[in-house]
Amino acid sequence: MTETAPHDVDTAPASAGAVFRRSFNSLRHLAAPGPGGRRVVPARIGTTAAPADLRRAVPRPSDTMLLRVSGWAMIIVAALFAGLALHLGVISQLAEHRSQSVLYNDFRAQLALGTAPIGQVDSNGAMLKPGAPVALLRIPALGITDTVVEGTTGSTLLAGPGHRRDTPLPGQQGVSVVYGRQAAYGGPFADIASLRPGDTILTTTGQGLATYRVTDVRYAGDRSPALASATAARLTLVGATGIPFVSGAVVRVDADLVGKAYPTPQPVLGAAALSPAEQPLASDAGGWLPLFLWGELAVVVAVGIVLALRRWGRWHTWVVGVPVILIIGVEMAKQVVIVLPNLY
Repeated sequence: MTETAPHDVDTAPASAGAVFRRSFNSLRHLAAPGPGGRRVVPARIGTTAAPADLRRAVPRPSDTMLLRVSGWAMIIVAALFAGLALHLGVISQLAEHRSQSVLYNDFRAQLALGTAPIGQVDSNGAMLKPGAPVALLRIPALGITDTVVEGTTGSTLLAGPGHRRDTPLPGQQGVSVVYGRQAAYGGPFADIASLRPGDTILTTTGQGLATYRVTDVRYAGDRSPALASATAARLTLVGATGIPFVSGAVVRVDADLVGKAYPTPQPVLGAAALSPAEQPLASDAGGWLPLFLWGELAVVVAVGIVLALRRWGRWHTWVVGVPVILIIGVEMAKQVVIVLPNLY
């Protein structure tokens, strides 16, 4: 009986199934749980370790958080600017339209009752409040039909054209001055520079209807023409021209009354009684405090969004946070318009 040498077993060719089983068992042992139940996987299996410079290129947790916070901040700022654009382009126009509708109904009722103001005081003898309706203004060449309110500050002109308080009402003897915005809140005086001599302007007050004819369009530096007589009447429209929110150029349109002027009641206040905010291209300082408070609220909401992102997740947070930020942006935009020059 011939014995088989030990080396004859090792040199015998292995089947494909045996090779597969040995490879599978080796991988299973490599990935088997180690001490403490942790799975141990070799750092290298036929590869080299990553270079040191590549390991350093991996972002640290603090860097990742900084990038996320920066991204969130940019999104929040973008939402605020979107609220500003939404307000100037859409919401302010709707707000002015609604204000004009309410003012027109109120003034029409006053005309019917005979209580419409004819001077600087109301039917009870009290000074007219800023924003009270005092006249109807119609410019057929521009398609404008607006209710004129008392006062010319930035906040007052949100409702429509404003009558300068130290001048007579339209139709009365003297020079009546009316301001109007160029772009925001309906921009009623956006195109007054396009008026030409001979164009008609119609006004209605508690004293009746008055018809004016445009005589001149003036810019900064042009002299104001004198009235033909002490009993003559003129209407001067004041607005801004050029690039909206940028140019800051004042344009004035003079129109002389056709026919006889109504008598002017004794004035109660003069030019010295006007606040600086009632001058052309003046800023209304009353808008700074609300703007500051809305800005503080925006910061608080922004911090809340950052914290909520870590607790609620991205989509839940933005569904709640973005509408709030847009609302704040819209309210901040309103205050920005108030503190901007009043003719913008």
